[in-house]
Amino acid sequence: MKFSKAVVKYRIPIIIAVLVLMIPAVLGAAATRINYDMLDYLPSDMDTVIGQNELLEDFGKGAFSYIIVEEMPHKDAAALKEKIEQVEHVDTVLWYSSLADISVPMELLPDKLYNAFNSGNATMMAVFFDSSTSADITMDAIREIRSIAGKQCFVSGMSALVTDLKDLCEQEEPIYVAIAVALACAAMIIFLDNWIIPFIFLASIGIMILLNLGTNFFMGEISYITKALSAVLQLAVTMDYSIFLWHSYSAQKKRLDNKNEAMAAAIRETLTSVLGSSVTTVAGFAALCFMTFTLGRDLGIVMAKGVLLGVLGCVTVLPALILIFDKVLEKTMHKPLIPDMKGLSRGIVKIFPLLVALFVLLIPPAYYGYSRTNGEVYYDMGECLPKDMEYVIANSKLSEDFDIASTHMILLDADLPSKSVRSMIGEMEQVEGVKYVLGLESVIGSRVPEEILPESVTGILKSDKWELLLINSDYKVASDKVNAQIDSLNSILKKYDEGGMLIGEAPCMKDMIQTTDRDFRVVNAVSILAIFVIIALVEKSLSLPFILIAVIELAIFINLGLPHYLGQSLPFIAPICISTIQLGATVDYAILMTTRYKSERTGGMDKKNAVQTALAASLPSIIVSGMGLFAATFGVALYSDIDIISSMCMLMARGAVVSMLCVVFILPPLLVLCDKLIAATTLGMKNKTDKKKKDGGSCSDNNRSEPAYNH
Repeated sequence: MKFSKAVVKYRIPIIIAVLVLMIPAVLGAAATRINYDMLDYLPSDMDTVIGQNELLEDFGKGAFSYIIVEEMPHKDAAALKEKIEQVEHVDTVLWYSSLADISVPMELLPDKLYNAFNSGNATMMAVFFDSSTSADITMDAIREIRSIAGKQCFVSGMSALVTDLKDLCEQEEPIYVAIAVALACAAMIIFLDNWIIPFIFLASIGIMILLNLGTNFFMGEISYITKALSAVLQLAVTMDYSIFLWHSYSAQKKRLDNKNEAMAAAIRETLTSVLGSSVTTVAGFAALCFMTFTLGRDLGIVMAKGVLLGVLGCVTVLPALILIFDKVLEKTMHKPLIPDMKGLSRGIVKIFPLLVALFVLLIPPAYYGYSRTNGEVYYDMGECLPKDMEYVIANSKLSEDFDIASTHMILLDADLPSKSVRSMIGEMEQVEGVKYVLGLESVIGSRVPEEILPESVTGILKSDKWELLLINSDYKVASDKVNAQIDSLNSILKKYDEGGMLIGEAPCMKDMIQTTDRDFRVVNAVSILAIFVIIALVEKSLSLPFILIAVIELAIFINLGLPHYLGQSLPFIAPICISTIQLGATVDYAILMTTRYKSERTGGMDKKNAVQTALAASLPSIIVSGMGLFAATFGVALYSDIDIISSMCMLMARGAVVSMLCVVFILPPLLVLCDKLIAATTLGMKNKTDKKKKDGGSCSDNNRSEPAYNH
């Protein structure tokens, strides 16, 4: 009571305060580092992660790239190598001139060494950086190498991938927000009853989005997926709260003469309702924090924070803006375009047995597609980029010209005898798909004692603690073949050196596959359990959580099952995040209708009329909410050239529509079917309905006035 009156009284200071807060928010958002490397989110205790850190800290080598040079004389290639070595943060450039004088004709080199660096009219250099894969300084170095090398050269490797990804994201992200805002605004203009209120909503939500982005500064860094999706998701998910306040304020104005009193009453009502509604959404995002692949925690924290800020903005900033622009809003009212829903709700309840049968029939194909889609995801982040990106072109040339689809690295104890190392290399080169293993022993052969080589040569591949080997593979990153190959290589490595480590993009991806497979099951279980408990507490029922979650889970199965039937492959992170986000964000539709149904049943209506009334009253809200989420994400899905962003937005857009349809057509029949069970397992409901029957209260009490529609 005091809070709502204070918001109304101090509306001007509230607006001034948030405008002032936007200054540090903008600075905080600009200063928050964006991470473009998915491998950074692997658990820190994994061998691959420990190995990458050892490579950087002890060996001074972090990121690794291949440079393919076409149609360039050897003398010019040697000059290019020297220029690349001068680029800041380039540690080593490994080419044949690193091991032999340029005056020695390449053709005189051992076949193994010659073939490692040459193919037709192309030659290849291996570049090590003294900084990590996705460090800003590494990306700057990649850009400088590209500018030095010119169009004859192609840079591959994870660092080239994250560089191209960053450039594309920074180019597209402002357009994501513009598209989401434009389409969400169009949806609200169509479905609401005022021409100006959508812009007031967007101003309020926009302020809270900016505050959310600004507070990310305290996290140190966020992933590019979080940055790209957070603004769009926060807009889509928190739009409902604004709509609720507007409907409540409009209803209160008809009841109360004073607009300030009407707004105070609307804030109280909104706070009660929106807090309950937002808890399920926050729970959905919070479930992502249980992922061991910490990208989930990154997205979960930012989005849970965004939802809470959205609620805060809805009961502070938005009421202040509405009161300030109240006169303009009164002049711009129009009739909402959503027709009366009584006929549709009557028809749905009338054919409820058919719709229950439809529910049962949809479960097997939906679940089959859902279970298959999860096994058909891709992990290679190169696949999420357009085919004309420099990294993708370079990787294609590496594969076509040199038959190298992936490169692994081995960190081996530097004190291991050369004879043992040669024996290990021999075994590894027999593993299927291994093209060759490049190390000091394989380069110099057994006749040349390592001791007579200059430090400039040995220093490239050996430190006091470790010796570095490169393994070039015919198999693509994240494929079943390369994962089997990694298992074979690891077993050979451990036989010779128990403390040795196999690292690189493919071994990291293998770890990622195992980690996220576990995460998918954990996050699903946590989100379902958390939302089950919330619904049970909100509805004071044991049966309703099962019914509501069953309806939304069917919608999730349909949404995530369709890619299997459509022959589409999804990025690995999409099913994990979408199943949780869709459950948390759209179960509200079901809660809204169920709460109204309970109210009507305890008020004396029979089960069919109660469901029919609840459906008719809830339908406008469900449509506005579902179409708002659809509009905010669908345009981004169509526009984005980054498949991981496009796929997740398309799944969210489609998920909103599918959930909306399931709640409208499947939930009402289930409520009718399970009415006795619901009454028996819901606190206070059975006693009230029984009392009404004893008192002779007509179950089809048509004289009973219908409560005014709020959101």
